[in-house]
Amino acid sequence: MSLYRDTGVVLRVQKLGEADRIITLLTRRHGKVRAVAKGVRRTTSRFGARLEPFGHVDAQFYTGRTLDVVTQVQTLDAFGAGLVADYSHYTAACAVLETADRLTLDEGEPVLRLYLLVVGALRALADRERDPSLVLDAFLLRAMAFAGWAPALAECARCGLPGPHRSFSVPAGGSVCPGCRPAGSAKPTHETLRLLDALLHGDWETAEAAGQPARREGSGLVAAHLQWHMERQLRSLPLVERRAVATGGRRPVDHVATGDRTPSADMV
Repeated sequence: MSLYRDTGVVLRVQKLGEADRIITLLTRRHGKVRAVAKGVRRTTSRFGARLEPFGHVDAQFYTGRTLDVVTQVQTLDAFGAGLVADYSHYTAACAVLETADRLTLDEGEPVLRLYLLVVGALRALADRERDPSLVLDAFLLRAMAFAGWAPALAECARCGLPGPHRSFSVPAGGSVCPGCRPAGSAKPTHETLRLLDALLHGDWETAEAAGQPARREGSGLVAAHLQWHMERQLRSLPLVERRAVATGGRRPVDHVATGDRTPSADMV
């Protein structure tokens, strides 16, 4: 029996049989790990409550034939306690977990940078010291940079001409100059582009000074850019957006993502 130990964040859980679960974690040294937690659905389970989404744990596994098996778990951070009572923080955290899950297709491949991004985003959301939309957009931008999909913000995505430029094309890869601008490109404000650049590089003073129109427009561009490269829509993002619509804020990103409509200041 081969034992190993690692720290990780629980991304999702699935029922297995009558009492077991398959736990998907993003770990520090082993990347994505799918492992069986036996008996965790029983009320007498020793560590069932520790293996829930948003949990940051130190776990021990032994290598099985198809799936590894969890043998010990110790909680490092119970991020869920600071998230479940607030809808906006909870749905933003769900989007963080789903994005991390989608970006790690290969199990067992170390993705230390992404792991640190997930832990940092969940900690910021659980602490509730920053706007959850800004935290989510900052995470998505940095996660895309990790995947090699970071949008061009300070130069033309096609020819590299220094900006800032007034047009933004998701298929082209970000900001585009007048000579490279494809039909149907968005025209975000300079404030929106400054906000996205600040979120990408961790300039929170500039990011938090941005107005609501720039935040809404920036969120739309980030979501559209991410889902274009993933070639699929994240199930959790519409939940975040529905909350914003209910409070008079953001609108769905479908038109932005497909290029059917140029996003204005009140679109996402």
